[in-house]
Amino acid sequence: MVAEQPFFDLATVVQLSDESRATVQQQLYRWIRADKLIHLRRGMYALARRYSRAPVNPAELANHLYRPSYLSREWALGFHGLIPEMVVVYTSVTPRVPRRFENALGHFEYRHIKQDAFFGYSGVEIQGRKVMLADPEKALLDFWHLSKGPWTMERMSEMRPQNYEGLDQERLGRYAMRYGSPRLVRAMTMWRELAEFEQEGTVEP
Repeated sequence: MVAEQPFFDLATVVQLSDESRATVQQQLYRWIRADKLIHLRRGMYALARRYSRAPVNPAELANHLYRPSYLSREWALGFHGLIPEMVVVYTSVTPRVPRRFENALGHFEYRHIKQDAFFGYSGVEIQGRKVMLADPEKALLDFWHLSKGPWTMERMSEMRPQNYEGLDQERLGRYAMRYGSPRLVRAMTMWRELAEFEQEGTVEP
């Protein structure tokens, strides 16, 4: 039953019921108006907390709202501790066209990357749920790749990076080469230089 699922789609409800699609849609609409149901996106819903046995994990939801996708960029950088704050917007990448969704559970943003760059992620347990999340090295590369303009040392410092030791430098280099982007290779070189300076305590703002 849907009460056992954190979220579900219209097709699932129609399949579980003996009613027509139109009748099910009308009932779902009534439940939304009665605050029994949360509308996540077109054709996708979650029961309100007081009716659900499986509360929604927004990070897991981010993977399912728009598929295929994985959490990356600012949100993943915050999760991995590479920047000092956790990001409120759930930022993901997808080989599909960009999309944005906003619902009662948060803001969800999806940026496009080419299919060849859709790699470097794995399933990570977050609050007891499996979430597809970028490796720290891939989150960093996705962020650089999808941020317009040249990467300078000053701009890199403005990211307020930290925990450089949390990165696998060999993997970072290998992933960067897979993009085939000289711009990313330059950004990676600056990152490494900044890490060196930071660790020596010689960086100036």
